[in-house]
Amino acid sequence: MKTEFRKPAKRTPRLFDRVAAILEEARTSVVRTVNTRMVFAYWHIGREIVQEEQGGKRRAGYGDTLLEDLSCRLKERYGRGYSMANLKNFRQFYQVYENRLSSIQYTTCAKLAASQIRYKTCSELPDPVTARPVLSEDNNSLPEQTQLHCGFAPQLSWSHYRLLMRVDNHQARAFYEIQAIHERWKVEDLERQINSLMFERLLKSRNKKGVMALVRKGYQPQKPIDILKDPFVLEFMDLPEGHELVESKVEQSLVGHMRQFLLELGCGFAFVARQQRLTLDGDHFYVDLAFYHTRLKCYVLIDLKVGKLTQQDLGQMQLYVNYYDREVCAPDDNPTVGLILCTDRNESMVRYTLPKGQNQIFASRYRTALPSEDELVRLLRKDWDMVAREQAAVYGDTK
Repeated sequence: MKTEFRKPAKRTPRLFDRVAAILEEARTSVVRTVNTRMVFAYWHIGREIVQEEQGGKRRAGYGDTLLEDLSCRLKERYGRGYSMANLKNFRQFYQVYENRLSSIQYTTCAKLAASQIRYKTCSELPDPVTARPVLSEDNNSLPEQTQLHCGFAPQLSWSHYRLLMRVDNHQARAFYEIQAIHERWKVEDLERQINSLMFERLLKSRNKKGVMALVRKGYQPQKPIDILKDPFVLEFMDLPEGHELVESKVEQSLVGHMRQFLLELGCGFAFVARQQRLTLDGDHFYVDLAFYHTRLKCYVLIDLKVGKLTQQDLGQMQLYVNYYDREVCAPDDNPTVGLILCTDRNESMVRYTLPKGQNQIFASRYRTALPSEDELVRLLRKDWDMVAREQAAVYGDTK
């Protein structure tokens, strides 16, 4: 005969009363702060559940029985929204962000108001550089955890945090949270950037200090290489993957999905022109896409290639960059940046074609389909050793 394990009835009312007090207080807040108050409420509900589970002797089936009983009673009073699945989400939310708020008891509204919960600015966060190392000793692994202790951003909804709490890597989670605040990402934008491993793709062009800057301040380009991702993921174009692509179709699709393309490029890009003509002694050349980067204060020229990158492609981009530097840029503009997006490239050919130490022309691969996380991680790690060696040569030992 199967034995059912149920929580003692005398303890359940206390948990229900505490959770009910949390919900009642959250619902009485003014409309403009409802979202933030509910995020706080869900964190405290998760805390109460965890403490209740850990407060007594844990037995098989105890947690589910507790949540099932709590869910039934909450739905009777507050209606839909407090299913078992949601209560488990609240519990996970607290476990992931356990150190975000101090221990606060929801006894009265006055006591809650006096608790002065607030979201700390980036400058108030502890310096993660001194708190925890970034790369493992072999420089061949993704960053480890970084703890951030602060409140919850009023700009982010519960739906944002529900996505964030499922990001296992602490540093990546902190980056996506800060970036979502700075760039005012919608929930679907945040989901896309997490699924496309934006953080991991940005890591390849950064040394240890650069990685920690991402975690503390988000994506804030300071030099041309900072705008580089590899690969760029352009799944929103709905085009087939492979050499059957036509450059004009790729360009047309990017222009037609400019909002999504700007999101993938990153912050600071302003669209200038498509197929901009350059005339040299009667010969015409056309820049596929021209942007201006408001933070780097320079033009960024993008050329699209559907096949493997060639020397001629690099030479053509060098022509575009030189022309812009000499004929288009204002005196206070920084040197023009050229970015070639291709489906494949030969790393050695790029390295020996371009001048050593140049920082104006770059080549990145692009994908027209969103790869699986495992596939994208394998793609990122393929070049990791080479990047680590190059960083060691420029910055010295990064261990």
